[in-house]
Amino acid sequence: MQKSPTDSTWTILKIIQWATAYFKSNHIDSPRLTIEILLSHVLGVERIDLYLSFDKPLNAEELALIKTLIKRRLNREPVAYITGKKEFFGLEFDIAPGALIPRPETEFLVEEALKFIPESAFAGPMRILDIGTGSGAIIVSIAKHRPYHVFFASDISQKALTIACGNAKKFFTTKIHFFAADWLSPITLNSATFDIIVSNPPYIPADEIAHLAPEINEYEPAQALDGGSDGMNAIRTLLGSVPAYLKSGGRLLLEIGHDQKDQVCKETGRCPSLILEKFIRDYGGHDRVAVIQKVK
Repeated sequence: MQKSPTDSTWTILKIIQWATAYFKSNHIDSPRLTIEILLSHVLGVERIDLYLSFDKPLNAEELALIKTLIKRRLNREPVAYITGKKEFFGLEFDIAPGALIPRPETEFLVEEALKFIPESAFAGPMRILDIGTGSGAIIVSIAKHRPYHVFFASDISQKALTIACGNAKKFFTTKIHFFAADWLSPITLNSATFDIIVSNPPYIPADEIAHLAPEINEYEPAQALDGGSDGMNAIRTLLGSVPAYLKSGGRLLLEIGHDQKDQVCKETGRCPSLILEKFIRDYGGHDRVAVIQKVK
């Protein structure tokens, strides 16, 4: 059994070496990266600064705190919930239980949305809606890069909305209008039209959730994951609802499951006012973002 840190002198390098081996023996993904992120959080420094201070000893308070965080990670709590931070699209978002942790593949959704939004609002500001905003990572990232337009974001979870509002204030994207909603229910039909609607809906089949990594099925909000028996419940709801709220020529951008391309094609084909333009592939080569246009 490996000896754990005690109150004796533990330098940054010694902690990194010990915790890396300990995490590895307990099958924790990216063991060295994990301890470096946790140490950076405890010490209030960037990861690069750790390499410049390998011989610096931790004081008793710092050592006690890093031991606590190591135990939390060993319990499979996600690093983002432990540190309260997650980088997404070049921004460091505040993250907490109650909101889905932003994934790298979701950046493809943001990148694609930005292609349809001009940098200026010379022809008039566009109206962009994010449904199921969670931490606000998608809508805040878009608003940060296209500040002259008007943004809306909804979520059924008040806890998630609180986190999202905090992130909007953090990055000065105050033109985002947040509201509580079960999909589009609070918006009066045809009372408002949007140029672009984006969403990362729940799309994991219900019976697969229990088999996901403990970091996901034990900690992240089930309502942000569970897409029903085939993973398509939320996607069907959106495809059936959004045409009434999109302008003619407007677009719906959806993040989908890695194996849902054919299902999305089939469901979109049932909507006479929508046409499936294309799919965007993620880093793993999976069709991850569906780009759908309202044609009439």
